[in-house]
Amino acid sequence: MPVSIFLNGEYVDSREKALVPLHEHGLLYGDGVFEGIRAYHGRIFRMKDHMDRLYHSARAIMLEVPYPKEELGEILLETVRRTGLEDAYIRLIVSRGPGDLGIDPRKCPRPAVYIIASAIQLYPKEKLVKGLRCTIASTRRNRPDCLNPQIKTLNYLNNILAKIEAIQSGVDEAIMLNEAGYVAEGAADNIWVVQDGVLCTPPTHVGILEGITRKVLMEMCDEHGIPWREKNMVVHDLIKADEIFLCGTGAELIPVVEIDGRVIGNGHPGPLFQKMLDLFRERTRTDGVPFR
Repeated sequence: MPVSIFLNGEYVDSREKALVPLHEHGLLYGDGVFEGIRAYHGRIFRMKDHMDRLYHSARAIMLEVPYPKEELGEILLETVRRTGLEDAYIRLIVSRGPGDLGIDPRKCPRPAVYIIASAIQLYPKEKLVKGLRCTIASTRRNRPDCLNPQIKTLNYLNNILAKIEAIQSGVDEAIMLNEAGYVAEGAADNIWVVQDGVLCTPPTHVGILEGITRKVLMEMCDEHGIPWREKNMVVHDLIKADEIFLCGTGAELIPVVEIDGRVIGNGHPGPLFQKMLDLFRERTRTDGVPFR
């Protein structure tokens, strides 16, 4: 599988060569931020949105990105270009950098930047037809006043614990609630619920990542006259939904047909999901920064 890696100042062409210091704070403490980005048809999709969110996340944890935004954007384009791929997944990471075994960030003299560009497929294609089976995770989403989920940090243990619950339950994905019991998001994706023809998604204040794909879907709804709203929801709203689907950069759009053994709608991906998927795929053909 083709891969291109920017390793804090140099390009390498294999995972085996991509070594990071053992005292890297991103490794020791999850001290850093990242973005997952997609390239379609020779274009980096929503590059500006991802770059803006990266710099906002870095500012929130008082981390100085060691490149101006324009220069980092050129490095990103070159990294993808070197894969030879037209469609790719990109992981852009900014960490506090190498330090020592203590948590003091002042011991890290310069932040580090790592970019990985390769192919990705999170779910088998058959899941678009059959849908996902999910569970409601007992692991609650981080409280915004503890570690705000809108900051896309390297510390994903909260999400990983929810994913482990899904694996142990023998299903595909977990849906996380916040500390008050409101629906937040999937372990790695935002959630959309169809109620009487209206697309509903939790607001950011319940403790979710403000997803780029989520934003694109809102724009498409406005453009095509599809009603949508942000809404606080509980588990009962999921159970009685007509349709449910998840969205995210890696997963794109993926339907949910069962939650904790309860069938959603008629047990098959619904028409509004399919319409949004078709619109999204059409959008990715022309929206993006060319790297060819």
